[in-house]
Amino acid sequence: MSADRRQITFTDGFEVGTLALWSSRDLVWYSDQAISRVRVIRLADGYYAQFLVDWDREEEHEFQGEMTGIDLGLKEFYTDSDGDTVENPRYFRKSERRLKMLQRRVSKKHVKGKKQTNRYHKARKALAKQHLKVSRQREDRARKDALALVRSKDLIVYEDLKMRNMVKNHHLAKSISNASWYQFTQWLKYFARVHGVIVIPVPPHYTTVDCSCCGAKVKKTLSTRTHKCIKCGTVLDRDHNAAKNILSKGFKLLALILNSTQGHWESGAKSSKAQFRPSWNSIPARKRNRIPRGETDHWLKNRDVLVLSQLDELRTKFSWEFPARPLCG
Repeated sequence: MSADRRQITFTDGFEVGTLALWSSRDLVWYSDQAISRVRVIRLADGYYAQFLVDWDREEEHEFQGEMTGIDLGLKEFYTDSDGDTVENPRYFRKSERRLKMLQRRVSKKHVKGKKQTNRYHKARKALAKQHLKVSRQREDRARKDALALVRSKDLIVYEDLKMRNMVKNHHLAKSISNASWYQFTQWLKYFARVHGVIVIPVPPHYTTVDCSCCGAKVKKTLSTRTHKCIKCGTVLDRDHNAAKNILSKGFKLLALILNSTQGHWESGAKSSKAQFRPSWNSIPARKRNRIPRGETDHWLKNRDVLVLSQLDELRTKFSWEFPARPLCG
């Protein structure tokens, strides 16, 4: 890069010459040694250079003991265990009419077996820019929702959905892809590491069926939006009930981690980046079938261990081994 960070020249065989840089961030603060890799990508509206910088980002987070479980859905983007909801923006659905119009223009201007005209390429670029706009809207919303949730909570439990299997339902595949749950969970885990907030993924099995108050099985169809328990009389929104069950599962997993006396610190790690992972053997055999094997592979940093110790002090408020009844109200 040039001294004023306005130009970049590639010398590793990528024969594009010298490119001008228009950056939203001031690259003057980073030396050439701090930049380990540069990646050039082409999108519908131009070329972009991505700089990989070695930087440990940490943000201050004030611990207040706020804990929540979130249920991801299609009607609402997510519902938390307190009953609060975040709307589903449905960006693709809103832009679908314009996308169809632009796609028809591309199809009409396409000539099979011949060189395409400038009008065809102009229509193709307009269609690509509209798709790019929708994808950017999804990512921007997922980033903002994840950051707002991490800043307001100290413990977040979410359901670990298998998107690849869910989109096999052709009746809901478009809506599931439009919800961008995967992007949201990726940003949620990233911001959690930055702010020192604990995020726990739990399996989604029976979170909708089980009653969050008594644990009874209440079967529902996809069209049933209200949870009505015949055994205890609890009436809740379907997603609110599921969010409470998700939080209960997170409490059970967290209790196993806090109760375990074994584990190990990563050997050879620096003190500022030392990490702790509960050993699978430290969990009693009778409790191992309650959680998937992979869930004990989530590493906890020093900051997370500090938060765990603070959360341990809240055990007098919640019975984490059997938290369903205290969560009713």
